[in-house]
Amino acid sequence: MHSRLRSLHPLDPLLLAAPFALAAASLHWSPAALFFTSGLAIVPLARLIGASTEQLAGRLGAAAGGLLNATFGNATELIIAFFALQANLTEVVKASLIGSILGNILAVLGLACFLGGLKRERQRFDRTAASAAGAQLAVAAGALLIPAVLAATSPIKAPQVERLSVVAAIVLLLGYGAGLVFSLRTHAHLYAQEQKEGVAVQDWSVRRSVIVLLLATIGVAYLSELLVEGVKGVTEGLGWTPTFVGVILIALIGNAAEHASAVSVAVRGQMDLSLSIALGSAAQIALFVAPVLVLIGLAIGHPIDLLFDRFSLAGIAIAVALVNLLIHDGESTWLEGAQLLTVYLLLAAAFFIRP
Repeated sequence: MHSRLRSLHPLDPLLLAAPFALAAASLHWSPAALFFTSGLAIVPLARLIGASTEQLAGRLGAAAGGLLNATFGNATELIIAFFALQANLTEVVKASLIGSILGNILAVLGLACFLGGLKRERQRFDRTAASAAGAQLAVAAGALLIPAVLAATSPIKAPQVERLSVVAAIVLLLGYGAGLVFSLRTHAHLYAQEQKEGVAVQDWSVRRSVIVLLLATIGVAYLSELLVEGVKGVTEGLGWTPTFVGVILIALIGNAAEHASAVSVAVRGQMDLSLSIALGSAAQIALFVAPVLVLIGLAIGHPIDLLFDRFSLAGIAIAVALVNLLIHDGESTWLEGAQLLTVYLLLAAAFFIRP
């Protein structure tokens, strides 16, 4: 009994929110209650998706395992965004993409540097691997800027923006594939240490891993549908804007388990792995999740473009510039983490009051 309690993850008790989410849906509780209970229940299920994926990846070898992690690493965000697209909540989806990128770059990395640096003078990490991740983020941010710059400087129409978004989605996916080849094939030695640190203990059988992955994915899909139903209640009942809900709340729900992992390994002194999780997740959102959603939206008849508002893009540009400034010397301190958190809190406050 005691060993089972010790094996529980700190996020697992949040699964107790699932029955309340089901009750909120069947008994027609307030939409806000539906949103928060389903959101809380999604967090531990997202962790189980990640855990089962890691167990399977550890048995497949570095290349195949890395590809599996890359594919399922953002499964929760994709599932939530899919149901939001079906509900025609395009602005919420776009806001959640921005929020996931900002959250990983500023909040997660900031918290990792801050907590990991409290008991250490500085934390060191591989400059080459970190610079490659930073450059990939800069390329992704530049690609997201292009539609907005074009719209601001040329009299283009919505159909043209949609066509440009489809082209950009294909190009971004090719860039993401190139990044996978770099990290898993041609320059895999640069990531050998963080891969070694990140290998999960293989105490799950393949059958158990597959079953957990399938059940957790089904659970996330069902709860995501309830979450999306509750979005309207949060925006109308509490007066919060769809942008704030997407940038802060939905982004946090979809990434909470990954955030916890990045911070916990930084506290243990594994800053290379923490950087890989935080920056890798941000790059996945920009280079994989956003393009896939563009193509999915086109397929289901709810097109979504990559034309983001200027304030959101300014936030992305600031975050990418700051993180590249932080990682250029190959070390971090708690003060640098506090600075990243300061910028994130200021942006969150701005998104909250922004109409």
